[in-house]
Amino acid sequence: MAEIVIRNTNERISGEENVREFLEKQEVLYEHWNMDKFPADLQEKFQLSDEDKQRILDTFDPEIRDLAARRGYKIWDIITLSESTPNLEELLQKFEEVHTHSEDEIRAIVGGKGIFIIKGSEDVGYFNVELEPGDVISVPENTPHFFTLMDNKQIVAVRLFIEENGWIATPVADPQFQRMNAY
Repeated sequence: MAEIVIRNTNERISGEENVREFLEKQEVLYEHWNMDKFPADLQEKFQLSDEDKQRILDTFDPEIRDLAARRGYKIWDIITLSESTPNLEELLQKFEEVHTHSEDEIRAIVGGKGIFIIKGSEDVGYFNVELEPGDVISVPENTPHFFTLMDNKQIVAVRLFIEENGWIATPVADPQFQRMNAY
């Protein structure tokens, strides 16, 4: 279940309803998928074949199609990152820059853990959303944020897109953003 850390105060928010309520106020979509149907042989697998990726997409096809219908997504895929990913540190440096997109950025976590760092309202500032399997989050378009891995450096996620060539990141130089090693 997702947890939130407000970076300015270190306040931690947990519990599905509390997380959902906080994120709704920040205009961030949060849902939770039932992971009971996720194939056991894929639950701790972070090097996936194309067949494995298709099995994941097939397993969550009803949830993906429901989300796509409600939010206008046209295509989706699987991303997997782990210590075995070539150039992982280089990729993480690219991911760990505050940026925006012209469409919302959505992740449905099905394996491992990840974290979105999102700029909230003026009274909140930046906050971390720590995600684990079953958590689905959508950061609104034009909202400063970035996504990275947690200490375990393993994640498998479904990504959904409106634009067929994916997101284009626009870097944001924000003096309010303070890099922390708390994730």
